[in-house]
Amino acid sequence: MQTNKKPRIIGAVLTTALLCTTAVACSGGDSDAKKSDGSPATAAKALTAAFKKTSESRTAKVDMTMRMPFANGGGDMDMSGVVGWEPSVMDVTLKGSALGDEPGTPDKSRTVQRDGVMYMDMGSTAASGMEGKRWLKMDTKAITDYAEETKDPTPQTMLDMSLKNTNQDPAHQLALLLESPDLKHVGTQKIDGAEAEHYKGKLTVAEMLKTNDALADLDKEERDEFLKNMKKAGVKGYDIEVWVNGDDLPVRMDVKTRVEQGVIDISTKYSDYGTAVKAEVPKASETLDLLEAIKKLDKEDPGA
Repeated sequence: MQTNKKPRIIGAVLTTALLCTTAVACSGGDSDAKKSDGSPATAAKALTAAFKKTSESRTAKVDMTMRMPFANGGGDMDMSGVVGWEPSVMDVTLKGSALGDEPGTPDKSRTVQRDGVMYMDMGSTAASGMEGKRWLKMDTKAITDYAEETKDPTPQTMLDMSLKNTNQDPAHQLALLLESPDLKHVGTQKIDGAEAEHYKGKLTVAEMLKTNDALADLDKEERDEFLKNMKKAGVKGYDIEVWVNGDDLPVRMDVKTRVEQGVIDISTKYSDYGTAVKAEVPKASETLDLLEAIKKLDKEDPGA
């Protein structure tokens, strides 16, 4: 009997894609040095200035850690490299147990995104099962169009959970925090030796939904279904913290997502705003197109 390979192909790439896209979005710090009055109005004014400055900067170097409390003891991941937003672009390296422990899974993976297309280096061992090509290509628009054409929810679900969220840049996280009803200025701290202002707030899933551009085109029924599914998945809310330096730029962010299994903890440091992002894509001869692989499987086994 033929094994259904499509979920395995998608699952192998989704982990890396989801980790990347979450990573571009998020970011704790040392103990507070000075306390503030925590005025929401003052905090909102400061974060609005930071939002504008960050939006204009468009790129930055990132150094991120992620801790996840999932099955088999959860997983950790570190990511470093350069990311950009508006337009979304990245050239990063990931490593850690969250990449998976399946045979052939690389210890680290370089991931490049440009022009709505993500390329993931799956490693030399995985290449043997990918027509000898170590890079996997995910074209956002092409996969979306195919999902709509075939009414196949699998690739569309993959995109909804991954590539569509690559626009969650530092500015987006500041916008999220500004939506928090309990936004406050905690105090002044030193981050890597330099003083920064510390702000924090909490968000429910519904409050997060208001600011997520990736979900802006959902109608009421679809939004209600999304909230229902998030609740079913055990997502309870978000705790967001940001440290803003004297140049009105976030230097560190923490985003903690509360789920039934525990807390997904993502901490990211940002530096060198405005740096160049080369994001050179691999040669076509070294790349396996995920959509073409899905089409091939659909042709071989339409019920897969």
